[in-house]
Amino acid sequence: MNEILYILTRGIAIGVLISAPMGPIGMLIIQRTLSKGRWPAFFTGIGAALSDLFYCLLTGFGISFITDFIESNQQLLKIVSGVVLAAFGVFLFRKNPTRALQPNNPEASKNYFTDVVSGFFLTVSNPLILFFIIGLFARFEFIMPDCYSIWHYALAYLSILGGALIWWYLVTMLVNRLRRRFNVRSLWLINRVIGALLIIMAIVGTVMAFTN
Repeated sequence: MNEILYILTRGIAIGVLISAPMGPIGMLIIQRTLSKGRWPAFFTGIGAALSDLFYCLLTGFGISFITDFIESNQQLLKIVSGVVLAAFGVFLFRKNPTRALQPNNPEASKNYFTDVVSGFFLTVSNPLILFFIIGLFARFEFIMPDCYSIWHYALAYLSILGGALIWWYLVTMLVNRLRRRFNVRSLWLINRVIGALLIIMAIVGTVMAFTN
């Protein structure tokens, strides 16, 4: 029982901490909560959580191989990440918020598979997060001993996924409660601010890839 509690508490904490930094995916989820509604945004968060789980699995089962690969390909990875961020940024910057605010458009509001996929690929495009995950694993002593069974490992990684989902559930709930304070003009401004920030992040990351 103590082992299960140990795994659950640390796994949930790691899942929350991986998701909490307000990076590109966080800004996208806020934008989608305001424009498309809470559940499309939450499914975007599910995609992000699955990406985080993927990187956690890579970290747990192949730390030395993964870190060596990242360190030897940092420049290429930063460029690829920059391209993905720039594409999302341009899309948001040009998006018409009037269409997004149509309440009875089932195609725009219930295409959850697309939301999951976009959330996954935006998050997975930044493999440098592995260094953050490695740090969290070390901080919480989450690399488990060999005596643990496969069920302990399954519980560990499911708890990380659960922590990430809890975070995005709370974020989308909070933003959704505040969405009535935003009109079309404010959403138009939010789209452009977030889009511009993503483009700036992409440019900075690409420049750093070539200068470092």
